[in-house]
Amino acid sequence: MAKRRRRDRPGPAGFLVVDKPAGCTSHDVVDRARGWLGIRRIGHLGTLDPQATGVLPLAIREATKLVPFFQSSGKSYLGTIRLGVETDTLDGEGEVVSRFEGTLPDEAEVRAAMAKFVGEIEQIPPMYSAVKRDGVPLHRLARQGEEVQRDPKKVVIHALELLRFESPEIDLRVDCGPGTYVRTLAQDLGQALGCGAHLSALRRTRSEPFGLEQALEQAVCEASAKERTLEGRLISPEVALGLPTTRLAPPAIDHLGQGREIAPGDLQRAAPGTRFSALDASGRFVGVIELRADRRLWPVRMLPRDG
Repeated sequence: MAKRRRRDRPGPAGFLVVDKPAGCTSHDVVDRARGWLGIRRIGHLGTLDPQATGVLPLAIREATKLVPFFQSSGKSYLGTIRLGVETDTLDGEGEVVSRFEGTLPDEAEVRAAMAKFVGEIEQIPPMYSAVKRDGVPLHRLARQGEEVQRDPKKVVIHALELLRFESPEIDLRVDCGPGTYVRTLAQDLGQALGCGAHLSALRRTRSEPFGLEQALEQAVCEASAKERTLEGRLISPEVALGLPTTRLAPPAIDHLGQGREIAPGDLQRAAPGTRFSALDASGRFVGVIELRADRRLWPVRMLPRDG
């Protein structure tokens, strides 16, 4: 007989923003958070490479059901690129595959090349990534010595700023859309400059709507867990979503929870398509609802009442 999984103890749903240290995977941080909070229902809102640091938002308990609302959110990074050296992983963790012996480009050349990467561009996902091919992560194939064809995908670079030029190293600030690989950006920039390059350091400063100002270091999380105050540091769903809020009576919440619409009440003058964070009488988040063209409120995503 299959062993029944123990249910998590009741508690608040929300988001915990961790300042991920270097040397661990995003899944490692999730596992640690499960230990801190003593629950299983935890997910993250976007993978960071093991050597990268910075903003890693975690969805706690029923907030995992809200992850799709953040999948199109923008990201910001601070990165260091080393010119003249290419590696197999496109970062400083890999084996060197080529070294440029000529004169490295000057600052003006770097700035001119960078300008060509702002806007919508195409990237080929790196072999050392979590992208799957026939159900197998590419990084697993890469470690077996295999390289497979990858289709280019369109990503958006909103801003690319040169912060420091001390050849062979340059520091960049990158504001980009979801799915962008800064490692690939470093490689492509190096190829455009004709000298090759790799990403030697990376720190995520923002994963919208979460920023470093909200991120807790691992030691702080561990200390708060021991003091049993970590749940009090969670960012509530309605704050994270940033939608207008409305309070609903129990019958309305029950109807929405059954997938049925309700009358708009005071919200009838809102524009069709407007979404709201629905709260119960105590102010607890219960779901996301939307005013449709028929002037009725419909459930978009409701959380279970027993969370």
